Amino acid sequence: MRGDLEWGSIPRLVRSAADRYGAAEAVVEGRVRVSYEELGARVERAAAACMASGVEPGDRVAVWAPNTLDWIVSALGAVTAGAVLVPLNTRFKGTEAAYVLARSRARLLFVTGTFLGTSYVASLRRADVELPYLKRVVVLGDTAPDDYLTWKSFLAEGDGVPSSEVRRRADAIASSAASDIIFTSGTTGAPKGAVITHAQTLRCYGVWADLAGLREGDRYLIVNPFFHTFGYKAGIIACLMRGAVMIPQPVFNVDTVLANVAAERISVLPGPPTLLQSLLDHPSRRSYDLSALRLVVTGAAVVPLRLVERLRGELGVGTVLTAYGLSEASGIVTMCRRGDPAEVIATTSGRPIPDTEVRLSESGEILVRGHQVMRGYFEDDEETARAIDPDGWLHTGDVGVLDEAGNLRITDRIKDMFIVGGFNAYPAEIERLLGLHPDIADVAVIGIPDPRLGEVAKAFAVRRPGARVTADDLIAWARREMANYKVPREVEFVPELPRNASGKVVKGALRAQTRGDG
Repeated sequence: MRGDLEWGSIPRLVRSAADRYGAAEAVVEGRVRVSYEELGARVERAAAACMASGVEPGDRVAVWAPNTLDWIVSALGAVTAGAVLVPLNTRFKGTEAAYVLARSRARLLFVTGTFLGTSYVASLRRADVELPYLKRVVVLGDTAPDDYLTWKSFLAEGDGVPSSEVRRRADAIASSAASDIIFTSGTTGAPKGAVITHAQTLRCYGVWADLAGLREGDRYLIVNPFFHTFGYKAGIIACLMRGAVMIPQPVFNVDTVLANVAAERISVLPGPPTLLQSLLDHPSRRSYDLSALRLVVTGAAVVPLRLVERLRGELGVGTVLTAYGLSEASGIVTMCRRGDPAEVIATTSGRPIPDTEVRLSESGEILVRGHQVMRGYFEDDEETARAIDPDGWLHTGDVGVLDEAGNLRITDRIKDMFIVGGFNAYPAEIERLLGLHPDIADVAVIGIPDPRLGEVAKAFAVRRPGARVTADDLIAWARREMANYKVPREVEFVPELPRNASGKVVKGALRAQTRGDG
């Protein structure tokens, strides 16, 4: 059954899940266990509070928080009030978050108090960026600064909004309306927002749930961050469709994964190859009962054949799947099918999902056309026209090959993007941030292999005349100014960068130089 035709909008899916699964567990967070019925009521209450707060249909509402029950409730509450969700990366520093808030003209922000020792509120204030459209900030916690609201006081504001009014607002949402804007950094270095609709989200993740074989009562450990299409949609949305139990995990930590899988009898575990590799290699793995695991979904990087074989052989995981997607295509383009041989799962990203066309340009670039291709970049016709041609083909910037069975293998990235432990890192964006350092005259970034994270950034930098900045200085500065996965692990100072006739940096020469160093 097509999700877009069955539910039409995310709010109707939430209400349907509450009706269908009632007293069954929906979310487990530590000792807190919330049923589907209760989740529906909490989402409705959050929607009422958004409406009381002045949120109108089409307004942007941002969430800047780790994977928690509060993220689920605040995000779905905002969408139920007709807002367009703008998830913010938890690794962002204040300046990076403020850019997206300003660019999307978000009216309301839900923010965590402190996460991994960082105060997001303080970080945002330090950024000192004008946010004239941001009317309210709600701290998902018990305390908040004077000009911000606590979660509890925000929810209380909605108590005067009748349930019938919330439902009327939710029922008025068209399938074709935008449900979220996922900001992705591109070659230009400035993040762009891919606009995805309710219909696209429901159709794509109904397909995902079918192909993955997600079923009622599955216990799903959601390690993939909610701010990412995959965490939110293959996680929360897919679970709502099938009546699976969501166990959000805020920190990407293998010890916690093992403890959760054993204690909660986890049956579904998505994650990048690095996480799965560390799980298999963990010295205490055999002391945990991992026998409930039946479905593992990975991707976002090269998947070693040995990893697929070990997941099946050592852990007895019945289904291991890989997939390929990008934010501009609702996060899903191709996917392996259950029963595919280990070689296909390890060496390819599977075949196009139903009603999707994939072809290669003359240069080998992957082009995609189908129901999942974004409506466009938020208020950016120029970049949209660059990404989607007049015939509706999305130019992904990725290079690949197709085998006879239609399986896609990603071989390179036109965009130079590299993947650090599951996070997409874009050299242009890192270069833009490093270029703000007062002692740096010129800089170029490439991805280099790393045994733990897959790839990490290496910067080639040219000092300003008279400057004495060291590699350690620049790395320490970068840690303060950008998300950790973007921080270069190596810095090499050079007298000048190699450039071609049109002035572009020749990244190939830098890569060759790095290989020569090794």
